[in-house]
Amino acid sequence: MPHISKKATEMPASPIRKLVPFAEAAKKKGTKIYHLNIGQPDIETPDTFLSAIKNNDLKIVEYSHSAGNESYRKKLCNYYKEYNINLEANDIIITNGGSEGINIALLTCFNAGDEIIIPEPFYANYNGFSKTADVTVKPIRSYIDSGFALPPISEFEKAITPKTKGIMICNPGNPTGYLYTKAELEDLRDLVKKHDLFLLSDEVYREFCYDGKEYVSVMHLSGIENNVILLDSISKRYSACGARIGALISKNKEVMTSALKFAQARLSPPTYGQIGAEAALDTPKSYFEGVKKEYVARRDFLIEALNKMEGVFCPKPSGAFYCIAKLPVDNADKFCQWLLEEFNYNSQTVMLAPAAGFYSTPGAGNNEVRIAYVLKIEDLKNAMICLEEALKQYPGTIR
Repeated sequence: MPHISKKATEMPASPIRKLVPFAEAAKKKGTKIYHLNIGQPDIETPDTFLSAIKNNDLKIVEYSHSAGNESYRKKLCNYYKEYNINLEANDIIITNGGSEGINIALLTCFNAGDEIIIPEPFYANYNGFSKTADVTVKPIRSYIDSGFALPPISEFEKAITPKTKGIMICNPGNPTGYLYTKAELEDLRDLVKKHDLFLLSDEVYREFCYDGKEYVSVMHLSGIENNVILLDSISKRYSACGARIGALISKNKEVMTSALKFAQARLSPPTYGQIGAEAALDTPKSYFEGVKKEYVARRDFLIEALNKMEGVFCPKPSGAFYCIAKLPVDNADKFCQWLLEEFNYNSQTVMLAPAAGFYSTPGAGNNEVRIAYVLKIEDLKNAMICLEEALKQYPGTIR
């Protein structure tokens, strides 16, 4: 029998999805599961998006332009202008979700063996994307005690080698919900400029910044325009994860010309997704105001409930809809599996994502979990009751 590739063997499994078989088995036994393990909101997709799909009169679903429909890219420029990001249509390539945008960015900017520095914990698939592109991740540890603030720039300096080609951040952050300050981003800018690195920034959660805190984009940083690559997606903004529409954005003409070659090789982004996404740009501000208010209420309830539990600590996030909580357990991977395999409370349990999968450093995050507050408060209340009871019953709870 022929052997699979070394790359396939080394490709990391998703820490978010690896527990799915256990969840499926629990459901077959009649257990209700509160899914706090994945960033799939229960918020309704706006009518602007859905109506455009339902009411279009296409006779042929043709290939779209490899860079994405020009009408959509031009309209997107107006959207970004509202955030003081000034773009032209040719600065944007529409991708099959934000994931493909990251893949193309890595393939465009990095050679095999190059290194990318990423503050950890980070979105687990960055590991997979980097592995696909033969790029080595150099993690810089951030800590729960500081709310996962950007590590000191001196730590970045220590990690830079002749192979270092770039830095990647997520702002607001998945999995931590941390929102970088202007001062932190300016420190990064100075470092990027000093070492002439690429700065990739995943900013798909910009709509979800709380407590009056300021969203600052890498596109706002002066002096590194040709170093910056912005990655975006409509998945969270419009609760349209299945539409698979993202964007790769840069003012660096060489980057965009080269990235387009990869975009051409995969042919084109989804036609219907773009139709919906273009129409969704007309979504009224009231939709986002309502969604944001709902997420703040969910966050406030969740963080208070977690920190009331004996031995649990969870910093209050300022963005996105995730948090990382430290639990009094021997091993979060074992605990999360136990929740699905052996525990139920009134025929209910909760599904969490072990945080170790969001770290690249071995052993980091072993007693932490990521929680996505993507369910209505009534469901969050039941989930927290389950979690508190589970911590009382789990054999590996540290008391």
